[in-house]
Amino acid sequence: MAIVGQLEKIKIVPVLVLNSLDEGMAVCSDLYTHGLRAAEITFRTSAAEAVIREAGLRYPDMLLGAGTVLNVADLHRAFAAGAKFAVAPGFNSTVVKEARRCGFEFAPGVCTPSECEQAIEQGCTFLKFFPAEASGGTAMLKSLIAPYRHLGIRFMPTGGVKPENVRSYLDIPEVAAVGGTWLNKCLVEMIDSAAAIAREYAK
Repeated sequence: MAIVGQLEKIKIVPVLVLNSLDEGMAVCSDLYTHGLRAAEITFRTSAAEAVIREAGLRYPDMLLGAGTVLNVADLHRAFAAGAKFAVAPGFNSTVVKEARRCGFEFAPGVCTPSECEQAIEQGCTFLKFFPAEASGGTAMLKSLIAPYRHLGIRFMPTGGVKPENVRSYLDIPEVAAVGGTWLNKCLVEMIDSAAAIAREYAK
């Protein structure tokens, strides 16, 4: 199954900033045990590659992605570690072209029509709407989707999505999944709640 199709079944992707391999494995264990079988492990720390590699070995059916992929070197590091997809906060045409050349599933960040059209021009059909709430939330996302709906573009809103508003994003048909930055703390109660919402919306 294509990565976007898998994300549509998972619905909530925890966004993790991890400071060590031990911390990362503990968090991935909690997520996996409680039914959230995906994570975006951000390249904001040096532990990211090791966590992706080790978690991929321990939980082979967990959909592990890399976040904050800012350049081509990051892109290759992410997929060499075993990432199944990668996302970025912004649009970098060089990274998009390299991802397309290598067959990597990559979602550049967009928050304007101009950025959407640049991404579409380069063949992207999966986009990260970031920063979601600061850019206008669901109202802005719906307006952004409207001119491109016929193209079948799918979005992953991230940034400011939280338990109080997550359903309003998941109710939008073009949203494949949301990035759950509120799950970085990974308290068991939060994981259980997010897993229940994910099951509610899973296709």
